[in-house]
Amino acid sequence: MDFGAEEFYDDDDLEEIDYEVDAPAPEEGAGAAGARASRADDPYVVGGQRLQKVLAHAGVGSRRVCEQLIAAGRVSVDGVRVTEPGVRVDPAIQEIRVDGSRVLTDPDVITIMLHKPTGVVTTMEDPEGRPTVAEYAERFLTEHAEQLGGAEKAAALRLVHVGRLDADTEGLLLLSNDGELTHRLTHPSYEVAKTYVAVVEGRVGAGLPQRLRRGVELEDGPIAADRVVIKEARPSGSIVEVTLHSGRNRIVRRMLAAVGHPVIRLSRTRLGSLTLGGLRPGQMRALTGAEINALQQEVGL
Repeated sequence: MDFGAEEFYDDDDLEEIDYEVDAPAPEEGAGAAGARASRADDPYVVGGQRLQKVLAHAGVGSRRVCEQLIAAGRVSVDGVRVTEPGVRVDPAIQEIRVDGSRVLTDPDVITIMLHKPTGVVTTMEDPEGRPTVAEYAERFLTEHAEQLGGAEKAAALRLVHVGRLDADTEGLLLLSNDGELTHRLTHPSYEVAKTYVAVVEGRVGAGLPQRLRRGVELEDGPIAADRVVIKEARPSGSIVEVTLHSGRNRIVRRMLAAVGHPVIRLSRTRLGSLTLGGLRPGQMRALTGAEINALQQEVGL
């Protein structure tokens, strides 16, 4: 049999093989990643993966850097500080933190960015049969089934929308199965900033930014923008960029209508540290590890 030039292992595999010599064997009847240690203060999982390897795969740094982080006492597993490289963990069920920040180690937990087109409803099921963001989530999982471990595994993942954009609004929308991140990004107490670009009726005056930052009164209470920039102002219509923390229903449309400039077209271009970039309507991409980490820091996760 000719295997040609194909390689069947890399340096990581060799390192893992060497280490397995000293690793305790999984107990009979243990789960996929082995049984948890019996002591509550010991996060060691028999048959698990080495902690520095898990951290490296999660993008924290190289193996050596991760070993140094562990040795410095900056890593915790399930709330227990770990200082010895080689501790075995189960990344699918254990919470791992570096300097207090969560490290996303479960490969089945994914968050993607969708440029939601206008006319698409932000719901996972629409009784009126309109196009929904659920169709985009399913399409992403199908197109990336191989990277996600196969068609069956990909089909079992359930992505939900993180917050909402009304059907007439396009722009940045996240789809995720990360429950804690979704909760924090949508909870008012975490106040994640959102930026919108609006095309509005009429020429806006130079005093509009100050007026919106000062606040306007709506039927469900006052609202103030954090930042307002006039991009263009013409008699036939103007372009205004608005940044605010509120997630109230159709809030930007109602704010601009309240000051005499109803919205013609609206797009969300930024959510926290994320921007649409070159993503076109209908396109999607998975967030990078750095983007996830930045979002987590914004919501104290």
